[in-house]
Amino acid sequence: MTHPDDLLAIARMLAAETGRLIIDGRADAEVSATKSSDIDIVTQMDVAAEEHLRARLAELRPHDAVLGEEGETREGTSGVTWVLDPIDGTVNYLYGLPHFAVSVAAVTGSPTPTEWTVRAGAVCDGSGVLWSAARGRGAWRDGAELRRAEGPPLSQTLLATGFQYVAERREIQGRIVAEMLGSVRDIRRLGAAAVDLCLVAAGSLDAYYEHGLRPWDFAAASLIAREAGVRVAGLDGGPADERLVIAAMPDRWDEVRDALIAAGADRTWDAPRA
Repeated sequence: MTHPDDLLAIARMLAAETGRLIIDGRADAEVSATKSSDIDIVTQMDVAAEEHLRARLAELRPHDAVLGEEGETREGTSGVTWVLDPIDGTVNYLYGLPHFAVSVAAVTGSPTPTEWTVRAGAVCDGSGVLWSAARGRGAWRDGAELRRAEGPPLSQTLLATGFQYVAERREIQGRIVAEMLGSVRDIRRLGAAAVDLCLVAAGSLDAYYEHGLRPWDFAAASLIAREAGVRVAGLDGGPADERLVIAAMPDRWDEVRDALIAAGADRTWDAPRA
């Protein structure tokens, strides 16, 4: 079955139970590996959470494909791919900061962001709040429906962003932030893309952008934001991808994008991702 409601029920269940798993295990979290740089860390709980998600999907949806941050891609025959981030915001998680999340999304078409259709998704954040959405059916924070109306002008926009783990790219991102600071109300860097996008959906942030995200970072949360009325797109207005994700209200999206271009955000990501 590929009906969004069926996929949503599974996404919610898996995000909630895995959220409890990582929250309960945070006190014992420790670094077990690194990836793109020595500050791009993996804890044993990242691995345990993804193993849990994969095992549950093998029981519930054995014919579906799985794309996860910490494991190999599992091929499927159903046309559905589950895109998993067992802990988004691992550094926050390790340090005891609350901005981290489990992210679970069901996509069809292709496991590539520019080609997929996200059917359902759920994000369980570090405070235990369950964010979720189904395509064409709306978005929710726990049981409350999320619906935004319009965004503020750029000068009154509370803008969020994030940085990569490779030093040279962080320096570039820092220069973009410095250029943007004079144009917006203020900038926040919370450290978890999925949480940032959910907060835009709720109106706790006005807009968000980030370079270099991987598919599991934004699959579920981008749907939650879109179903709440937020426009989520790439620099050219097409699908968001690893190059750049911009989330803002439709009436303000172009203004945010144009300011980012003026700050140099369109000239920084030609090199392959480290």
